[in-house]
Amino acid sequence: MLRRNCLLLFLCFLFEQSSCAPFQSRPGQEWPHSQTGPSAAGRNGGSRGFQRVKRGWVWNQFFVLEEYMGSDPQYVGKLHTDLDKGQSAVKYTLSGEGAGTIFTIDQITGDIHALRSLDREEKPYYTLRAQAVNIETNRPLEPESEFVIKVQDINDNEPKFLEGPYTASVPEMSPVGTYVMKVTATDADDPTYGNSARVVYSILHGQPYFSVDPKTGVIRTALPNMDREVKELYQVLIQAKDMGGQLGGLAGTTTINITLSDVNDNPPRFSKSIFHLRVPESSAVGSAVGRIKAHDLDIGKNAEVEYNIVPGDGGAMFDITTNEHNQEGIIMLKKPLDYETKKAYTFKVEASNAHLDPRFHNFGPFKDTATVKINVLDVDEPPVFSKPSYAMDVYEDTPQGTIIGAVTAQDLDAGNSPVRYSIDWKSDLDSFFDIDPVRGTISTNELLDRESIAQHNISVVATKRNHRAHMLTSRVAVTVHVLDINEFPPELAMPYETFVCESAKVGQVCVNILYNMFSYCISLYIMRKQK
Repeated sequence: MLRRNCLLLFLCFLFEQSSCAPFQSRPGQEWPHSQTGPSAAGRNGGSRGFQRVKRGWVWNQFFVLEEYMGSDPQYVGKLHTDLDKGQSAVKYTLSGEGAGTIFTIDQITGDIHALRSLDREEKPYYTLRAQAVNIETNRPLEPESEFVIKVQDINDNEPKFLEGPYTASVPEMSPVGTYVMKVTATDADDPTYGNSARVVYSILHGQPYFSVDPKTGVIRTALPNMDREVKELYQVLIQAKDMGGQLGGLAGTTTINITLSDVNDNPPRFSKSIFHLRVPESSAVGSAVGRIKAHDLDIGKNAEVEYNIVPGDGGAMFDITTNEHNQEGIIMLKKPLDYETKKAYTFKVEASNAHLDPRFHNFGPFKDTATVKINVLDVDEPPVFSKPSYAMDVYEDTPQGTIIGAVTAQDLDAGNSPVRYSIDWKSDLDSFFDIDPVRGTISTNELLDRESIAQHNISVVATKRNHRAHMLTSRVAVTVHVLDINEFPPELAMPYETFVCESAKVGQVCVNILYNMFSYCISLYIMRKQK
């Protein structure tokens, strides 16, 4: 306040020194001027005369200091004409913008004052008109003159960031000097007068990571190898200060949230070198039997991982795909497993990035390898027959209890449980056959008749009991063919009466018995088939 008042006093002193400067009316205008003394024709001869006169004042621009806080009206300047001889014969009038409300004039002295504080940012200047008139006749002594009172700026506005707070991003690992963004602060003060609107930018918080150009407000990286995986978000506080940044200048601040965007500067890495998996031998082909994962510190597409099985042991039995949602490697079964054939598999899996950035090839190979060991778990399986089906032959006259064949099934599991055999009663409703439950031998239970049933289809069940007392069964089809035997002697179809002549010769045919016998057999066969 003291500095401002001193400045006001200094300006008032300057105005007082220049208050006698003559004013000038607008060029080209001339007014009649009545002369006093003996040469005045109007007084002596009664005839009124006009005469060119020299302009009585010269107009210069006035200034008034904004935000004046004094108790008295602020002195602006003085109007004066050469016709004013100090005899109080001249009266000064004021009209135009703010006349009488903002600005007032002493009619005798011509002193102009501002009645209230003014704001340059609200209105930078006022246009007024001044006139000198005869105090008695109120007639103009000079042409009306237009002049301007300009509001003199003071530094009463701080710089402002109109769009803050700001957000920006810059790729991680960017070199020093990489452009981030530009900020701009505006100052409402007069840019043409002094340094009130001359703004200088600086960083209050955010060093040594970023820098700002003091003139342009451009923000750049100031530290190399900034790593997003170490720190992703930076909050930078920028200051804009007027008066060229000098002491006493007004300042405004804004915040910039700068995010380091990701680049592919990290390879995938397995959390361990060996993964152990256990897979039941009963797993279906195409099913997922295990999951492994290589972690990548990057994000987005830079963290996408591709998995591949390195050719070798186990590679033909398994496959691996990538889960797009969590980047896990899903191990799939390609072929059936058999615990009794092979109990373990070992192979290597390679994880690599799908999208590589050539700028970071010197960081090393962007892939990693781990070993996968799969143990096949034994699953209790039903007995397995030695053949997919069995066929047996038996003559129709075979005695009851005769063994006609055998089936064999065994438990291939490590426990090698005993197997028991039985015939599914639904396949042998008349109980023509029987089976030994231990040995699997099949015997006849009744006499068979080929002419009644020439083929029997039965189902044999093999059963075992596992260690949990669960019954496991399997089935096999057995076909029994009943073979024919010569059990019927030939018979004459009808009685024959044959006559032989006494004169018949040796070898002479009396009647064709064989033909008749053949005809009889054919008829009998057809009848039995129809049954």
